[in-house]
Amino acid sequence: MMPAGVFPSAVIGVHLNYASRAAQRGRMPTEPSYFLKPPSSLAGDGVVERPRGAELLAFEGEIAIVIGAEAVHDADPASAAAAIGWYAPANDFGAHDFRWADRGSNLLAKGRDGYTPIGPAVPAADVDPAALRLRTRVNGEVVQEARSDELLFGFGTLVADLSRSMTLRRGDVILTGTPAGAGVVVPGDVVEVELEGVGTVTSTIVEADRPLAPYGAMPRATPAARAFATGVNGPRPVTLTAAALEALRRVSTATLTVQLAKRGVASTFLGGLSPSRPDLRMVGYAHTLRYVAVREDVRRAHQGGGDAQKVAVESVSPGDVLVMEARGEAGAGTIGDILAARVLARGGAGVVTDGGVRDTPGVRALDLPTYFQAPHAASLWSRHIPLDVDVPITCAGTLVMPGDVVVGDAEGVVVLPAALAEEVARDAAEQEEREAWALERVVDGESIRGVYPLDDARRAEYEAWRSARPQEGAGR
Repeated sequence: MMPAGVFPSAVIGVHLNYASRAAQRGRMPTEPSYFLKPPSSLAGDGVVERPRGAELLAFEGEIAIVIGAEAVHDADPASAAAAIGWYAPANDFGAHDFRWADRGSNLLAKGRDGYTPIGPAVPAADVDPAALRLRTRVNGEVVQEARSDELLFGFGTLVADLSRSMTLRRGDVILTGTPAGAGVVVPGDVVEVELEGVGTVTSTIVEADRPLAPYGAMPRATPAARAFATGVNGPRPVTLTAAALEALRRVSTATLTVQLAKRGVASTFLGGLSPSRPDLRMVGYAHTLRYVAVREDVRRAHQGGGDAQKVAVESVSPGDVLVMEARGEAGAGTIGDILAARVLARGGAGVVTDGGVRDTPGVRALDLPTYFQAPHAASLWSRHIPLDVDVPITCAGTLVMPGDVVVGDAEGVVVLPAALAEEVARDAAEQEEREAWALERVVDGESIRGVYPLDDARRAEYEAWRSARPQEGAGR
């Protein structure tokens, strides 16, 4: 665990500090930021408990600094680096079901006993701190790998920065950040964090053997916490199964609107939008952006490199659909080919706007379904101010909540409420099978009576046809 005879007074975590993680999060910090964990969170090899009722226990493999000097205060980066006594592999576990109650502190999520396993420590003099290689495995599979020279803020910089505000003592631990690839684990999983050539710390995930006493905050897997723990940026109330995603890539938006209407949800189709690529299907999770009308003083305050449009594009996660509210104003472009290409490069599944699109020939050339009201060459800022990201919006007259499931085909776009998406996908796929059977009967000259809709007298015939028919996706 810790070097012999060394006892920390503080455990300090660094937020974003690897370029890969910052790119995943869609923001590049200009200075480091920190949080505290209690020393009682330190442990060695062993079990890590997921509290009962929690779902979002996540690992983060990290390189830990252990201070060797007796005291470090107001040091410059060179002398701060010399004050480092040891390096070790570590894991910054967090039960993100408690993020809602932490108000940014991370104490309830990350401060539990045993939530900072730390492995064998190597004296700093014995290694090249710029060439340390970190590797994390879950159940034997490598999920994170990075070198220390990929850190945005080096070890000496971190120690020097902290020493401006606090005195670091011998044994204090600094968790220097995690690369991309952190994620959620479940009971039975085994997580290993290796510092190459130094050693490994191994944690086996178990369910707590007793309920959490109800004295304070209880676990709550909010959409924002689920998104954070799973490595996406926008809220995701649900994660669709592979079967549901496959079904939604096949069924028509018309069928989906029928299924939603059966459930009492009628206002789901985004009318008046045209697809850039009618040959492509779109399925993803709504990542929303709200534009407001131009007012010159507000435009001056918001216009620049870090405006909400750029933030929205750079925070697209794989599987997101960027959905924009432009108030139906098509007199300016809300996105062009460069930003659309960036959405695609970040793994986005599509773009939807009830405004205009610029550079439409370039947008149409991308393998990115894009739905819009009309082409328009004018700049965004002539009519719009990008204001909010991941808030409820109204696009093409339809309410879109962050994390809703968005489906597009050649006809248009439909929004599925997240809580209904899985069952709607299943029932829509079955509806289209019934309709395929009915179409065959009608083409063969039969009446629609008992066929469309299917009645009980013909159900056995339909089921036999369905059983004999090759299943979609079979053999893929």
